[in-house]
Amino acid sequence: MQQEYLVQDPFKTEEYMINMGPQHPATHGVLRLLLTIDGEIIKKVEPDLGYIHRSIEKMCEYDTYQQIVHLTDRMDYLSSHINNEAVCLTVEKALELEVPDRVKVIRTIVGELTRLASHQLWWGVFGMDIGALTTYFYAFRDREMINDIFEETCGARLTMNYNVPGGLMFDIHPNFVNRVKAFVKHFKTKLPEYDSLLTGNIIFQKRTKGIGLMTAADAINFGVTGPGLRGSGVAIDTRKTHPYSAYDKVNFNIPTFTDGDVYSRYKVRIAEMWESLSIIEQLIDNIPDGDFKVPTKAVIKLPKGEFYQRVETARGELGVYINSDGNKNPYRVKFRSPGFSNLSILDHLSRGYKIGDLVAIMASFDYVIPDIDR
Repeated sequence: MQQEYLVQDPFKTEEYMINMGPQHPATHGVLRLLLTIDGEIIKKVEPDLGYIHRSIEKMCEYDTYQQIVHLTDRMDYLSSHINNEAVCLTVEKALELEVPDRVKVIRTIVGELTRLASHQLWWGVFGMDIGALTTYFYAFRDREMINDIFEETCGARLTMNYNVPGGLMFDIHPNFVNRVKAFVKHFKTKLPEYDSLLTGNIIFQKRTKGIGLMTAADAINFGVTGPGLRGSGVAIDTRKTHPYSAYDKVNFNIPTFTDGDVYSRYKVRIAEMWESLSIIEQLIDNIPDGDFKVPTKAVIKLPKGEFYQRVETARGELGVYINSDGNKNPYRVKFRSPGFSNLSILDHLSRGYKIGDLVAIMASFDYVIPDIDR
Protein backbone atom coordinates (compact mmCIF):
# COMPACT_ATOMS: atom_id res chain seq x y z
CA MET A 1 0.00 0.00 0.00
CA GLN A 2 1.33 3.36 -0.95
CA GLN A 3 1.83 5.60 2.09
CA GLU A 4 0.40 9.09 1.78
CA TYR A 5 2.15 12.04 3.27
CA LEU A 6 0.53 15.31 4.21
CA VAL A 7 2.30 18.22 2.60
CA GLN A 8 2.11 21.34 4.78
CA ASP A 9 1.74 24.81 3.34
CA PRO A 10 5.06 26.57 4.17
CA PHE A 11 3.21 29.90 4.46
CA LYS A 12 0.47 28.68 6.74
CA THR A 13 0.36 30.25 10.21
CA GLU A 14 -1.51 29.40 13.37
CA GLU A 15 -2.62 31.38 16.37
CA TYR A 16 -0.56 31.31 19.51
CA MET A 17 -0.45 33.28 22.74
CA ILE A 18 2.42 35.26 24.24
CA ASN A 19 2.85 37.36 27.35
CA MET A 20 3.73 41.03 27.07
CA GLY A 21 4.72 42.00 30.59
CA PRO A 22 4.26 42.32 33.47
CA GLN A 23 7.98 43.21 33.40
CA HIS A 24 8.26 44.35 29.80
CA PRO A 25 9.46 47.97 29.62
CA ALA A 26 7.03 48.85 26.82
CA THR A 27 4.05 48.18 29.10
CA HIS A 28 4.90 51.32 31.08
CA GLY A 29 4.71 49.61 34.43
CA VAL A 30 3.51 46.39 35.94
CA LEU A 31 0.86 45.53 33.35
CA ARG A 32 0.53 42.09 31.81
CA LEU A 33 -1.02 41.75 28.37
CA LEU A 34 -1.95 38.32 27.05
CA LEU A 35 -1.67 38.58 23.27
CA THR A 36 -3.28 36.19 20.81
CA ILE A 37 -1.26 36.45 17.60
CA ASP A 38 -1.44 34.96 14.12
CA GLY A 39 2.06 35.39 12.80
CA GLU A 40 2.80 39.00 13.72
CA ILE A 41 -0.82 40.12 13.56
CA ILE A 42 -2.65 40.76 16.82
CA LYS A 43 -5.97 38.94 17.12
CA LYS A 44 -6.77 39.73 20.74
CA VAL A 45 -5.37 41.68 23.71
CA GLU A 46 -6.36 40.65 27.23
CA PRO A 47 -5.08 42.96 30.00
CA ASP A 48 -4.31 41.21 33.29
CA LEU A 49 -4.36 43.73 36.13
CA GLY A 50 -3.68 43.82 39.83
CA TYR A 51 0.06 43.30 40.15
CA ILE A 52 0.37 46.45 42.27
CA HIS A 53 -3.19 46.68 43.58
CA ARG A 54 -3.15 48.29 47.03
CA SER A 55 -6.88 48.55 47.85
CA ILE A 56 -6.70 52.34 48.01
CA GLU A 57 -10.48 52.73 47.87
CA LYS A 58 -10.91 50.32 50.79
CA MET A 59 -8.14 52.06 52.74
CA CYS A 60 -10.08 55.32 52.41
CA GLU A 61 -12.88 53.86 54.54
CA TYR A 62 -10.49 53.72 57.50
CA ASP A 63 -8.82 57.11 57.02
CA THR A 64 -9.92 60.63 57.82
CA TYR A 65 -10.65 62.99 54.95
CA GLN A 66 -7.31 64.72 55.43
CA GLN A 67 -5.51 61.36 55.19
CA ILE A 68 -7.34 60.30 52.02
CA VAL A 69 -5.67 63.15 50.13
CA HIS A 70 -2.27 61.51 50.67
CA LEU A 71 -3.39 58.28 48.99
CA THR A 72 -4.37 59.81 45.68
CA ASP A 73 -0.86 60.92 44.69
CA ARG A 74 0.04 57.21 44.80
CA MET A 75 -2.50 56.50 42.03
CA ASP A 76 -1.48 58.65 39.10
CA TYR A 77 1.84 59.80 40.48
CA LEU A 78 2.34 62.06 37.44
CA SER A 79 -0.84 63.99 38.30
CA SER A 80 -0.29 64.14 42.07
CA HIS A 81 -1.36 67.75 42.63
CA ILE A 82 -4.47 67.37 40.46
CA ASN A 83 -5.51 64.13 42.19
CA ASN A 84 -5.07 65.76 45.59
CA GLU A 85 -7.13 68.71 44.46
CA ALA A 86 -9.96 66.43 43.37
CA VAL A 87 -10.41 65.02 46.86
CA CYS A 88 -10.15 68.46 48.45
CA LEU A 89 -12.78 69.86 46.08
CA THR A 90 -15.14 66.98 46.92
CA VAL A 91 -14.76 67.55 50.67
CA GLU A 92 -15.16 71.31 50.24
CA LYS A 93 -18.29 70.79 48.15
CA ALA A 94 -19.78 68.57 50.85
CA LEU A 95 -18.97 71.13 53.54
CA GLU A 96 -20.18 74.01 51.32
CA LEU A 97 -16.79 75.57 52.00
CA GLU A 98 -15.61 78.39 49.73
CA VAL A 99 -11.83 78.65 49.58
CA PRO A 100 -10.09 82.02 48.98
CA ASP A 101 -9.41 83.18 45.44
CA ARG A 102 -5.70 83.00 46.19
CA VAL A 103 -6.04 79.27 46.76
CA LYS A 104 -8.01 78.78 43.53
CA VAL A 105 -5.40 80.55 41.42
CA ILE A 106 -2.43 78.80 43.02
CA ARG A 107 -4.13 75.41 42.63
CA THR A 108 -4.71 76.13 38.95
CA ILE A 109 -1.11 77.19 38.31
CA VAL A 110 0.26 74.16 40.15
CA GLY A 111 -2.18 71.91 38.30
CA GLU A 112 -1.02 73.18 34.91
CA LEU A 113 2.63 72.80 35.90
CA THR A 114 1.73 69.21 36.82
CA ARG A 115 0.13 68.68 33.41
CA LEU A 116 3.22 70.06 31.69
CA ALA A 117 5.59 67.86 33.70
CA SER A 118 3.45 64.81 32.92
CA HIS A 119 3.26 65.59 29.21
CA GLN A 120 7.01 66.18 29.09
CA LEU A 121 7.71 62.76 30.55
CA TRP A 122 5.12 61.20 28.21
CA TRP A 123 6.79 62.79 25.18
CA GLY A 124 10.24 61.58 26.17
CA VAL A 125 9.10 58.03 26.83
CA PHE A 126 6.89 57.95 23.72
CA GLY A 127 9.90 58.62 21.54
CA MET A 128 11.98 56.05 23.39
CA ASP A 129 9.25 53.42 22.97
CA ILE A 130 9.60 53.56 19.21
CA GLY A 131 13.37 53.95 19.09
CA ALA A 132 14.10 57.67 19.54
CA LEU A 133 16.24 57.60 22.66
CA THR A 134 17.25 61.28 22.45
CA THR A 135 13.73 62.50 23.32
CA TYR A 136 14.09 61.08 26.81
CA PHE A 137 16.97 63.39 27.66
CA TYR A 138 15.35 66.48 26.16
CA ALA A 139 12.14 65.88 28.09
CA PHE A 140 13.84 65.34 31.44
CA ARG A 141 15.97 68.43 30.89
CA ASP A 142 12.85 70.59 30.78
CA ARG A 143 10.85 68.64 33.37
CA GLU A 144 13.61 69.15 35.92
CA MET A 145 12.78 72.85 36.17
CA ILE A 146 9.20 72.06 37.21
CA ASN A 147 10.33 69.44 39.70
CA ASP A 148 12.66 71.99 41.27
CA ILE A 149 9.72 74.39 41.69
CA PHE A 150 7.62 71.66 43.29
CA GLU A 151 10.41 70.61 45.61
CA GLU A 152 10.86 74.18 46.80
CA THR A 153 7.09 74.61 47.18
CA CYS A 154 6.09 71.43 48.98
CA GLY A 155 9.25 69.40 49.61
CA ALA A 156 8.66 66.59 47.12
CA ARG A 157 9.29 65.90 43.44
CA LEU A 158 6.97 63.00 42.56
CA THR A 159 4.35 61.93 45.12
CA MET A 160 3.66 65.52 46.06
CA ASN A 161 1.08 66.62 48.61
CA TYR A 162 0.30 70.33 48.75
CA ASN A 163 -3.50 70.62 48.67
CA VAL A 164 -5.51 70.14 51.84
CA PRO A 165 -9.26 70.47 52.47
CA GLY A 166 -9.82 74.19 52.86
CA GLY A 167 -6.79 75.36 50.91
CA LEU A 168 -3.07 74.73 50.77
CA MET A 169 -0.68 73.15 53.24
CA PHE A 170 1.26 76.41 53.29
CA ASP A 171 1.67 79.49 51.12
CA ILE A 172 3.83 79.59 48.00
CA HIS A 173 7.58 80.09 48.33
CA PRO A 174 8.86 83.66 47.79
CA ASN A 175 10.70 82.40 44.68
CA PHE A 176 7.61 80.73 43.21
CA VAL A 177 6.46 83.48 40.84
CA ASN A 178 9.91 84.24 39.45
CA ARG A 179 10.80 80.57 38.95
CA VAL A 180 7.50 79.82 37.21
CA LYS A 181 7.94 82.79 34.87
CA ALA A 182 11.51 81.70 34.13
CA PHE A 183 10.29 78.21 33.27
CA VAL A 184 7.57 79.50 30.94
CA LYS A 185 10.08 81.70 29.12
CA HIS A 186 12.50 78.76 28.84
CA PHE A 187 9.98 76.18 27.69
CA LYS A 188 8.52 78.42 25.01
CA THR A 189 11.88 78.23 23.26
CA LYS A 190 12.30 74.49 23.86
CA LEU A 191 8.87 73.17 22.95
CA PRO A 192 9.50 73.82 19.22
CA GLU A 193 12.49 71.46 19.55
CA TYR A 194 10.00 68.67 20.28
CA ASP A 195 8.47 69.20 16.85
CA SER A 196 11.86 69.41 15.15
CA LEU A 197 13.16 66.30 16.85
CA LEU A 198 10.13 63.99 16.77
CA THR A 199 6.84 65.38 15.45
CA GLY A 200 8.17 66.04 11.95
CA ASN A 201 10.31 62.92 11.80
CA ILE A 202 9.19 60.79 8.84
CA ILE A 203 9.90 57.50 10.63
CA PHE A 204 7.86 58.64 13.63
CA GLN A 205 4.97 59.65 11.39
CA LYS A 206 4.97 56.31 9.59
CA ARG A 207 4.84 54.57 12.98
CA THR A 208 1.89 56.68 14.21
CA LYS A 209 -0.28 57.89 11.32
CA GLY A 210 -3.21 55.59 10.56
CA ILE A 211 -2.38 53.37 13.56
CA GLY A 212 -4.86 52.59 16.34
CA LEU A 213 -7.81 54.29 14.69
CA MET A 214 -10.52 55.27 17.19
CA THR A 215 -13.77 56.83 16.01
CA ALA A 216 -15.53 59.44 18.11
CA ALA A 217 -18.40 57.01 18.68
CA ASP A 218 -16.06 54.27 19.92
CA ALA A 219 -14.27 56.71 22.22
CA ILE A 220 -17.55 57.78 23.79
CA ASN A 221 -18.94 54.25 24.05
CA PHE A 222 -15.81 52.95 25.78
CA GLY A 223 -15.70 55.89 28.20
CA VAL A 224 -12.41 57.29 26.91
CA THR A 225 -11.54 60.73 28.25
CA GLY A 226 -8.66 63.18 28.03
CA PRO A 227 -6.30 63.60 25.06
CA GLY A 228 -7.44 60.23 23.68
CA LEU A 229 -11.01 61.47 23.35
CA ARG A 230 -9.96 64.81 21.93
CA GLY A 231 -7.72 63.03 19.41
CA SER A 232 -10.94 61.65 17.93
CA GLY A 233 -12.42 65.09 17.47
CA VAL A 234 -14.55 65.28 20.64
CA ALA A 235 -13.96 68.66 22.29
CA ILE A 236 -14.72 67.71 25.89
CA ASP A 237 -12.48 68.89 28.72
CA THR A 238 -13.63 68.93 32.35
CA ARG A 239 -11.87 72.24 32.88
CA LYS A 240 -14.36 73.73 30.37
CA THR A 241 -17.51 71.65 30.89
CA HIS A 242 -17.36 71.63 34.71
CA PRO A 243 -14.96 74.45 35.67
CA TYR A 244 -13.27 74.29 39.06
CA SER A 245 -10.67 76.40 40.86
CA ALA A 246 -9.74 79.33 38.55
CA TYR A 247 -10.45 77.73 35.17
CA ASP A 248 -13.52 79.92 34.71
CA LYS A 249 -11.24 82.98 34.90
CA VAL A 250 -8.87 82.08 32.05
CA ASN A 251 -9.16 81.73 28.30
CA PHE A 252 -7.84 78.58 26.68
CA ASN A 253 -8.68 76.33 23.75
CA ILE A 254 -9.50 72.64 23.72
CA PRO A 255 -7.12 71.15 21.12
CA THR A 256 -8.77 68.49 18.97
CA PHE A 257 -7.67 66.44 15.96
CA THR A 258 -10.09 64.36 13.96
CA ASP A 259 -8.09 61.45 12.52
CA GLY A 260 -8.40 59.39 15.71
CA ASP A 261 -5.02 57.70 15.27
CA VAL A 262 -1.86 57.58 17.40
CA TYR A 263 -0.52 60.68 15.68
CA SER A 264 -3.66 62.69 16.50
CA ARG A 265 -3.47 61.74 20.17
CA TYR A 266 0.18 62.77 20.10
CA LYS A 267 -0.63 66.13 18.52
CA VAL A 268 -3.31 66.85 21.14
CA ARG A 269 -0.79 66.63 23.97
CA ILE A 270 1.74 68.82 22.16
CA ALA A 271 -0.98 71.46 21.66
CA GLU A 272 -2.09 71.09 25.28
CA MET A 273 1.35 72.06 26.49
CA TRP A 274 1.03 75.38 24.68
CA GLU A 275 -2.38 75.91 26.26
CA SER A 276 -1.02 75.15 29.73
CA LEU A 277 1.69 77.75 29.23
CA SER A 278 -1.00 80.27 28.25
CA ILE A 279 -3.09 79.51 31.35
CA ILE A 280 -0.09 79.95 33.62
CA GLU A 281 0.86 83.24 31.94
CA GLN A 282 -2.65 84.61 32.50
CA LEU A 283 -2.51 83.83 36.22
CA ILE A 284 1.08 84.11 37.41
CA ASP A 285 1.09 87.93 37.68
CA ASN A 286 -2.45 88.01 39.06
CA ILE A 287 -2.30 85.84 42.16
CA PRO A 288 -4.72 87.52 44.61
CA ASP A 289 -3.67 88.50 48.09
CA GLY A 290 -5.30 86.82 51.04
CA ASP A 291 -5.20 83.66 53.07
CA PHE A 292 -3.93 80.37 51.70
CA LYS A 293 -6.27 78.29 53.82
CA VAL A 294 -9.67 78.40 55.48
CA PRO A 295 -9.44 77.12 59.08
CA THR A 296 -11.10 73.72 59.45
CA LYS A 297 -11.65 71.40 62.37
CA ALA A 298 -8.89 68.96 63.25
CA VAL A 299 -11.30 66.12 62.46
CA ILE A 300 -13.53 66.79 59.47
CA LYS A 301 -16.96 65.16 59.37
CA LEU A 302 -19.04 65.44 56.22
CA PRO A 303 -22.83 65.55 56.36
CA LYS A 304 -24.67 62.38 55.41
CA GLY A 305 -25.06 62.01 51.67
CA GLU A 306 -23.32 61.34 48.37
CA PHE A 307 -20.84 63.78 46.86
CA TYR A 308 -19.03 63.76 43.52
CA GLN A 309 -16.35 65.91 41.93
CA ARG A 310 -14.51 65.61 38.62
CA VAL A 311 -11.24 67.12 37.46
CA GLU A 312 -9.13 66.91 34.29
CA THR A 313 -5.85 65.15 34.97
CA ALA A 314 -3.07 64.75 32.43
CA ARG A 315 -4.64 61.47 31.31
CA GLY A 316 -8.32 62.39 31.38
CA GLU A 317 -11.22 62.74 33.77
CA LEU A 318 -10.79 61.70 37.38
CA GLY A 319 -14.01 61.41 39.35
CA VAL A 320 -14.15 61.23 43.16
CA TYR A 321 -17.29 59.76 44.74
CA ILE A 322 -17.76 59.92 48.51
CA ASN A 323 -20.65 58.32 50.38
CA SER A 324 -20.76 59.77 53.88
CA ASP A 325 -22.67 58.49 56.90
CA GLY A 326 -21.71 61.51 58.98
CA ASN A 327 -18.62 60.07 60.65
CA LYS A 328 -14.99 61.14 60.36
CA ASN A 329 -14.40 58.30 57.89
CA PRO A 330 -16.33 57.91 54.63
CA TYR A 331 -18.68 54.99 54.31
CA ARG A 332 -17.54 54.43 50.71
CA VAL A 333 -15.07 56.04 48.31
CA LYS A 334 -14.87 55.35 44.60
CA PHE A 335 -12.36 56.79 42.14
CA ARG A 336 -13.29 56.95 38.48
CA SER A 337 -9.73 56.85 37.17
CA PRO A 338 -9.02 57.81 33.54
CA GLY A 339 -6.44 55.07 33.00
CA PHE A 340 -8.85 52.24 33.81
CA SER A 341 -11.47 53.48 31.36
CA ASN A 342 -8.92 54.27 28.65
CA LEU A 343 -7.45 50.77 28.95
CA SER A 344 -10.80 49.17 28.12
CA ILE A 345 -10.51 50.11 24.44
CA LEU A 346 -6.97 48.76 23.95
CA ASP A 347 -8.12 45.37 22.61
CA HIS A 348 -10.56 47.00 20.21
CA LEU A 349 -7.92 49.33 18.78
CA SER A 350 -5.09 46.80 18.52
CA ARG A 351 -6.69 43.98 16.53
CA GLY A 352 -5.18 43.66 13.07
CA TYR A 353 -2.01 45.55 13.95
CA LYS A 354 1.46 44.28 14.89
CA ILE A 355 3.16 44.20 18.28
CA GLY A 356 5.25 47.26 17.43
CA ASP A 357 2.01 49.10 16.67
CA LEU A 358 0.59 48.01 20.02
CA VAL A 359 3.50 49.71 21.77
CA ALA A 360 2.74 52.95 19.91
CA ILE A 361 -1.00 52.67 20.68
CA MET A 362 -0.31 52.20 24.38
CA ALA A 363 2.10 55.15 24.40
CA SER A 364 -0.57 57.37 22.85
CA PHE A 365 -2.82 56.79 25.88
CA ASP A 366 -0.04 57.41 28.42
CA TYR A 367 -1.06 54.69 30.85
CA VAL A 368 0.06 54.99 34.49
CA ILE A 369 -0.58 51.56 35.97
CA PRO A 370 -1.21 52.49 39.65
CA ASP A 371 -4.05 54.68 38.33
CA ILE A 372 -5.54 51.50 36.84
CA ASP A 373 -4.87 49.07 39.71
CA ARG A 374 -5.46 51.53 42.59
